[in-house]
Amino acid sequence: MIKVINRGLFTTVQDFGRENYQEFGVPFSGVMDRKAATFANAILGNKPNAAVLEMTMLGAKLLFTKPTLMAISGANMSPRLNNKAITINKAVAVNSGDILSFGKLQKGFRCYLAVLGGIKSNKVLGSQSMYSGITKTYVLENNDELEFDDLNTSFKPAFASIKFNDAYLENPNINVFKGPEFNLLTKEQQRQLLSQEFSISKDNNRMAYQLNEVLPNNLKPIITSLVLPGTVQLTPAGKLIILMRDCQTTGGYPRVLQLSEASISVLSQKFTQQKITFNLKY
Repeated sequence: MIKVINRGLFTTVQDFGRENYQEFGVPFSGVMDRKAATFANAILGNKPNAAVLEMTMLGAKLLFTKPTLMAISGANMSPRLNNKAITINKAVAVNSGDILSFGKLQKGFRCYLAVLGGIKSNKVLGSQSMYSGITKTYVLENNDELEFDDLNTSFKPAFASIKFNDAYLENPNINVFKGPEFNLLTKEQQRQLLSQEFSISKDNNRMAYQLNEVLPNNLKPIITSLVLPGTVQLTPAGKLIILMRDCQTTGGYPRVLQLSEASISVLSQKFTQQKITFNLKY
């Protein structure tokens, strides 16, 4: 098993989240950066949606009590195994008693730890993703223990060379499509929205990213309507709110843009004061 010695800033168990429950107000949840989580699992031959640990900004300190293979992808948080630096984006053998820790954040904002066969925990509504009010806890705490499969002694890993393009970690371009209320904006507002550089506010988390800059508008609230991860809402005060994986399922603000799936991964690796621009895809 894995024992949490120090949970880091915000460490959770995530898979691809919950589908088919949104009509009941249940968020999708799931990994913020699907690209990185999928890659970490692919290195080990896991299913793409196998449960992983998602760590935000400051990594956890973890004790392994039995051998396995692991892989880390996404943000580079300077991982160390038994205080020796290890490489991300490749399979690493772990023995009983080994301690995984993290140091300085070098690039990105969220990293993903996969183990052979995936993290084992209870499924609620078809998913292991942690979320307040649905799972027993919404974040890992010190001394928590996580199970994973025993390593088959006859298992012989084939370490294929897989290249991971991490350029997206520093890519400021966010690909978007027109939202349902985009055409309610004036031409000048549309131009400003798609040409201006925006910065991430301190209000950013798994539910939503709010931007610092204001887009003046006279739009009225809409009838409460469906929203999704990646929906960009515009408030009467001109604030832009980009909904993320743990967002609510309905909202009353105009939905002016919708992020592509890939761009949700890009945005999830951004933090306070970093810059982004919206790139409209027709």
